[in-house]
Amino acid sequence: MSLSVSSPGLLTLTPIFTPTPPSSLSISKTHSIKITVSSSLSSSTHQDTSNSSPQQLNNNNPTNNDSNKTVTVVKFTYNRASPSIRWPNSKLTDMYPSTDTLLPQNDVFAKKTRTLDTPDETHKGEEQQEDEEETREIVRNRGSKLKVKRMNKLALKKEMNWRERVKFLTDRILSLKCDEFVGHVLEEHRVLFTPTDFCFVVKSVGQSSWQRALELYECLTMQQWYATNARMVATILSVLGKANQEGIAVEIFAKAESVIADTVQVYNAMMGVYARNGNFEKVNEMFNLMRERGCEPDIVSFNTLINAKVKSCATVSGLAIELLDEVGKFGLRPDIITYNTLISACSRESNLKEAIGVFSHMESNRCQPDLWTYNAMISVYGRCGFALKAEHLFEKLKSNGFSPDAVTYNSLLYAFSKEGNTEKVRDISEEMVKMGFGKDEMTYNTIIHMYGKHGRHDEALRLYRDMKSSGRNPDAVTYTVLIDLLGKASKIEEASKVMSEMLDAGVKPTLHTYSALICAYAKVGRRVEAEETFNRMRESGIKADHLAYSVMLDFFLRFNEIKKAAALYQEMIEAGFTPDTGLYEVMLPALVRENMGDVIERVVQDTKELGSMNPHDISSVLVKGGCYDHGAKMLKVAISNGYELDREIFLSIMSSYSSSARYSEACELVEFFREHAPDDIQMITEALIIILCKAGKLDAALEEYRSRGGLGTFRSCTMYESLIHECTKSEQFDIASQLFSDMRFNGVEPSECLYQSMVSVYCRIGFPETAQHLLYHAEKNDIILDNVTVHIIDIIETYGKLKMWQSAESIVENLRQRCSKMDRKVWNALIHAYAFSGCYERARAIFNTMMREGPSPTVESVNGLLQALIVDGRLSELYVVIQELQDMDLKISKSSILLMLEAFAQAGNLFEVQKVYNGMKAAGYFPTMHLYRLMIGLLCRFKRVRDVRVMLSEMGEAGFKPDLQIFNSVLKLYSSIEEFQNMGVIYQMIQDAGLAPDEETYNTLITMYCRDHRPEEGLSLMHKMKSLGLEPKRDTYRSMIAAFSKQQLYDQAEELFEELRSNGYKLDRSFYHLMMKMYRTSGDHQKAENLLEIMKEAGIEPNTATMHLLMVSYGKSGQPEEADRILKNLRTMGAVLDTLPYSSVIDAYLKKGDAKAGIEKLTEMKEAAIEPDHRIWTCFIRAASLSGEVNDANNLLNALQAVGFDLPIRLLGEKSESLVSEVDQCLGRLEHVEDNAAFNFVNALVDLLWAFELRATASWVFQLAIKRSIYRHDIFRVAQKDWGADFRKLSAGSALVGLTLWLDHMQDASLQGYPESPKSVVLITGTAEYNMVSLDSTLKAFLWEMGSPFLPCKTRHGVLVAKAHSLRMWLKDSSFCLDLELKDSPNLPKLNSMQLINGCFIRRGLVPAFNEITEKLKVVSPKKFSRLALLPDDKRSKVMQADVDGRKEKLEKLKKSDPRLLRKIKKIRKKKFIREAMLYQGNAIGIQRTFKPIAANQSIESNRNDNE
Repeated sequence: MSLSVSSPGLLTLTPIFTPTPPSSLSISKTHSIKITVSSSLSSSTHQDTSNSSPQQLNNNNPTNNDSNKTVTVVKFTYNRASPSIRWPNSKLTDMYPSTDTLLPQNDVFAKKTRTLDTPDETHKGEEQQEDEEETREIVRNRGSKLKVKRMNKLALKKEMNWRERVKFLTDRILSLKCDEFVGHVLEEHRVLFTPTDFCFVVKSVGQSSWQRALELYECLTMQQWYATNARMVATILSVLGKANQEGIAVEIFAKAESVIADTVQVYNAMMGVYARNGNFEKVNEMFNLMRERGCEPDIVSFNTLINAKVKSCATVSGLAIELLDEVGKFGLRPDIITYNTLISACSRESNLKEAIGVFSHMESNRCQPDLWTYNAMISVYGRCGFALKAEHLFEKLKSNGFSPDAVTYNSLLYAFSKEGNTEKVRDISEEMVKMGFGKDEMTYNTIIHMYGKHGRHDEALRLYRDMKSSGRNPDAVTYTVLIDLLGKASKIEEASKVMSEMLDAGVKPTLHTYSALICAYAKVGRRVEAEETFNRMRESGIKADHLAYSVMLDFFLRFNEIKKAAALYQEMIEAGFTPDTGLYEVMLPALVRENMGDVIERVVQDTKELGSMNPHDISSVLVKGGCYDHGAKMLKVAISNGYELDREIFLSIMSSYSSSARYSEACELVEFFREHAPDDIQMITEALIIILCKAGKLDAALEEYRSRGGLGTFRSCTMYESLIHECTKSEQFDIASQLFSDMRFNGVEPSECLYQSMVSVYCRIGFPETAQHLLYHAEKNDIILDNVTVHIIDIIETYGKLKMWQSAESIVENLRQRCSKMDRKVWNALIHAYAFSGCYERARAIFNTMMREGPSPTVESVNGLLQALIVDGRLSELYVVIQELQDMDLKISKSSILLMLEAFAQAGNLFEVQKVYNGMKAAGYFPTMHLYRLMIGLLCRFKRVRDVRVMLSEMGEAGFKPDLQIFNSVLKLYSSIEEFQNMGVIYQMIQDAGLAPDEETYNTLITMYCRDHRPEEGLSLMHKMKSLGLEPKRDTYRSMIAAFSKQQLYDQAEELFEELRSNGYKLDRSFYHLMMKMYRTSGDHQKAENLLEIMKEAGIEPNTATMHLLMVSYGKSGQPEEADRILKNLRTMGAVLDTLPYSSVIDAYLKKGDAKAGIEKLTEMKEAAIEPDHRIWTCFIRAASLSGEVNDANNLLNALQAVGFDLPIRLLGEKSESLVSEVDQCLGRLEHVEDNAAFNFVNALVDLLWAFELRATASWVFQLAIKRSIYRHDIFRVAQKDWGADFRKLSAGSALVGLTLWLDHMQDASLQGYPESPKSVVLITGTAEYNMVSLDSTLKAFLWEMGSPFLPCKTRHGVLVAKAHSLRMWLKDSSFCLDLELKDSPNLPKLNSMQLINGCFIRRGLVPAFNEITEKLKVVSPKKFSRLALLPDDKRSKVMQADVDGRKEKLEKLKKSDPRLLRKIKKIRKKKFIREAMLYQGNAIGIQRTFKPIAANQSIESNRNDNE
């Protein structure tokens, strides 16, 4: 309040209102609410209005005059405008009886509407007195008491008459009807008024109707008796300014320039018109015009200029002090209005620092603050959150003698409401009522907003009802606040009800009211109601602002109403509003999804043309909205215009291009940025690496990483993540580990995802310690990993696989100390860690802990327990543990049974496997495909052909089809038992099933062809295998080379060997040894020696075994001298020799028949301090067994005796019973020696004993070998329905001993009738040779000489089969079987009883007959051989000649009778003999039904034709 003097002798009290910020609420002279619709609101649709005060909901910025519209809604009397009510303690009722208080005439400040966010700010008078002659201020002292200057009675009477005249004319004009004119009133009362009176009348009328005031002014200017003066112009300009009639005011000012002269009040009034709308440029222009015309501005001029300035822009730091300095430059002193204007502006902007600066300036210039000053300062403190300082200023205000008014209390109340201090708000409200003010609308609105902001909606509604019941009428702000807070609480029904009550009360909703309700509907997803509310708002005449458009646009986008959103967007643009960045980011992805390319183009064009964003910001919005192509174009424009390359935008575009495989465009963009943004080359390189990674080009990405950067170069976490992810994906864990190390060295902090990936990587590569350290580092840096328990389990399992169960145990112990309850998976992981090391007891302890403390064990726990037993090799305890678990009511799952079954299968325990399998089926567990694979694989390994076929049949009945793994197992089975025909059937089944044979299939088939002596077909299959991109195994090549070698196809074998070498295969020593054996067989010893050089070039040094092979090669070719030469070379080179090379040379001499040289080499070896061992013994014993005379044998054995081994010579000369223990001890020493020492020794020794008719001794040596497992225990068997023998690998003498013992056992069974025989009895001889002896030929000659029923098998070579009935009859009736007991001859025969002829070790007496039969008849049946062998020599010759003649005669008859029949017979025989020739192996005799050995590639048919 300020004091002013109106006229001489008259004192008046005039309230001066502090200018307030622009708002939607203003107090006019008739005290009606003014609603100002502003187009400049919040810039973001998505701003949460929870932080807005109730005043801010209707706040506007009146910088644009064209966008404002004032609408009078409803009459509202704000009684606090009356001084008598505002200061009830001042007793001003008598002086101001009416609440329609006249505002001071000197207010030239533009009328400002009351802001809703400053309920505590006071209204300043904005008018400055137009007439300086009428003094006006009422001076108030510190004690708020009025000191009235005394006036004489005449002056007082005149003043009272003046007021009566003005009031009379004012009432008369305002009472005029619409069709009545002011001119008639002037004609009636022109004599009674002075020019000054008319000024007061214009002003008084203008307070109620600016139109009547303008009419009065124009009527006066038209009267001849009235002369317009400057005061009248200033008055009418003030009225028009308050009415916002700037255009009319400008016109009047222009017309009245002639009477203005240098009257400062007129210029002040015109400046006030402009200042009301914040048009600082016009105000400043008028200020300069005034000075140009010589009119000096006064303090009112500066106050008006300052008011316009602070309205037009924010009070930035230093502006207020700068404005005060400008006032001082003109020699003027700022008054209270100047300071209050600036402080109010600071309060409006919440600029506390600037407000404090102005207040300090005010005090330093000794300008005493008034009540309005304190109110403004309390307001700014409250706005800025300093409620306690506001309260302190409130107390200071009272201590300085001022009485707080309603605005003061509301300002203080707002300060504490903003903090949510409900108790303090309640105390202030009670004090306010106690001081006689009561709660007004502003008070209620503030408290309601406080309750709503803190979620106390019920209390807000209760206060709203109290407000209405107390007689206060809720205004638009009240309703808006309620709707807003209820909408945010999703109480949409209550919000709708409040809107209805607002309409019923006649209060028109404002823009913000509608916006609050629309937001409420949007929050709960009620699209229809939100759209209806928006349309109703526009129908009511309220234009949507930026916020309303943004809310509805966002709403349409959220509900995928893209077409409506596009239409509303176009309307928004046409209305002059631009969506903010966030809204574009929501809208663009929706348009992309709907493929609305034309709308996207229009949006992009709008962002360019409207100019609200620069190219860099536009590119950011486009990229975030998914428009990467447009974003890339705008980013290029931005870079070309000098903007820096934004990392996130660039990487997002690169990521989009790479994910859509647009690598060429990405590379083009990279090259552009490399050229235009050289400072960002590192980031561009990182982006290129990311693109290459996403394209799956890991090698190129790693090359770029290594070539472009180094340690300390790259800083992109995304780049490292991409590289590591691709390395992990391709299982290049070592590179991933190195990249992670580089990343840590460069100081790049890994992301949460990368921590998890690297923990997994380190576990995969077997570095659990590093993985554990990484988890510790993440925890130390407060990085929370998802599913950290999973990573701990991985680490525990890795420790277990590495058998570091102590570390796993330590992790669990630490985890147990930190966690009250352990995860079951952690316990299971620890049990499995123990299981890998076979720590059953420790695993069982954890299992018991789980049973005792929880969580209860699961199937995984049980399986871990069983696995611990299995690893520890305690398979026998599995059943015990299973029983214990079942006693604990734990169900044994199918996986546990499978685990047991696999364990028994790996151990080769077929009986237990079948037992578990049958029990599993009995328990109702149906076999799975995995189980069938396991079972069939095991049965195939044990060669259980019948069981395999049953299993395959059962599998088909269960609906399973064999897969390639099962077929491969069956193929291996048939290959091992040499059922090659069935292998072809299986291969056909693979093709019929549509399965593609793999490497294992082809390798097995090729091996089959090799074993079946068909290497050419195997080679063809190998070529086919290679054409499919499959690579044969080295073992397959080895089998092929061996097969070609056996077939004497040496060229093909050499080609395969050279192919292996040329293809870069790393060949081991065995391949070279194989080739040496082949060259040895072919007699090409030079190539064998050349192979030594090839071995050395390949980095393989020939060892003793290699030289042994070469020497054996020479020895077998009958060149022991060459073998001896090699031995001498070894000695010359200083090689460390053992018995192996000596045995090769000695054996070569002995086989050639040079016993003397062999004995000399033995002596030489002895002199070289090389102790003869089993190899030397075997060579001499074998040579003695083939000696023709006993003296030769004794000579060789004596040589052994001379070097310290006399056992063989003693066996020939002494009683055998006394030597049993010595032989047993010798075998005991040899059975553990490698190289089959005991086996070879027994074979040679038994051959020697058999040859010199010590067959009983040979028998017990044979049985000693069986006892010591040198020979198999089932070498022959006579069991229930299982009679058979397998003499493969035995020497001829051992096989004959075994055969005689077997026949003896079968004879006893035939005579006793038990054990029963099968239908057929099988004798397996094999087709291989042993020391130049064919076991197959030897046994055939022995059996067929005796007339046995054994015949060659038609399907398999090396197998003899006899029908059981014929065999039993022969054993019972044949004279050869009368005495099968093996006996020693009383005296050693002078000659060897056996003779080796054509690989057949036969009785010496049978040799002439054997030679004659095989020479003349070529092919002979077993029966015929037996019959012919028993005939005398002369009779045998005649019978054979008669047989030959009979054949010729038969052929002649056939030629004469039917030539076609003859050709047919020849064709059949030709096929038969060709087949026999192809099946010929070495020196074997008795191919099928013939003894005649067939030379390779020689046709028997040609010989047959010769005979014919």
